[in-house]
Amino acid sequence: MSLSGFGDTGKAEPPPALFPAPEADAPTPARRRGGPRPPSTPADDAGRQLVFFGAEAAEPVVADLAGLLAGPGEVVRMGGTARLSVQVDAAWRVHVLVAELAARGLAASWEPTEGERHAVRTSYTRVLKPLAVAWLHGSTKRPPATFHLTGRRLRLWLAAAGTPEPPDAFLLWLGADGQECWEPIGVALAAAGLAGDLLGPREGGPAYRITGRRRLARLAELVGAPPHAAPPTAWPPPP
Repeated sequence: MSLSGFGDTGKAEPPPALFPAPEADAPTPARRRGGPRPPSTPADDAGRQLVFFGAEAAEPVVADLAGLLAGPGEVVRMGGTARLSVQVDAAWRVHVLVAELAARGLAASWEPTEGERHAVRTSYTRVLKPLAVAWLHGSTKRPPATFHLTGRRLRLWLAAAGTPEPPDAFLLWLGADGQECWEPIGVALAAAGLAGDLLGPREGGPAYRITGRRRLARLAELVGAPPHAAPPTAWPPPP
């Protein structure tokens, strides 16, 4: 196998079995059950809202990859095509992201980089051009005015660059060169009920720190169950 992840046939190969290969990490949509519903309380409504916007509430689509761009992901254009890439710090993240990209019809390659990190990237494809057009201002990455965070977008962000911070916080890492993104990404987090504290480079960031029992419970609800390849301690525990 080549480091690029492609054999002589040009078809994408999975990353090496550093961990057991995960199942396709595309949670099935929530199924509706028949029969009348009992009268709801405000707490019930809040619970249904979490599930509705959660990672398990919709089929995976290419637009979900905006979650990677909210973090350290990068997108570049070439003619009428674009390519998305992201560097991650653990092999399990490679497995999860390759599976998530495949669930959206995108083949991905990977290769080791400096500092025991791994670069995951797609090939250039027209499918990603709308994402690049929305996020690139010249060569600068910046979220569009309509950007918002769904459960699936948060799931991808967390899979690429989310880490627990004991005893009761979770960090969502940002792109080091994407200062223009940091503030609007924070606004989107707050709109999703996940208002966090921005940690700048001098504070060990850039990252948003999510704290508080309710916010962490909401994060866990939105991103869904952990991928099979993820270590148990790497994912928000269920509320």
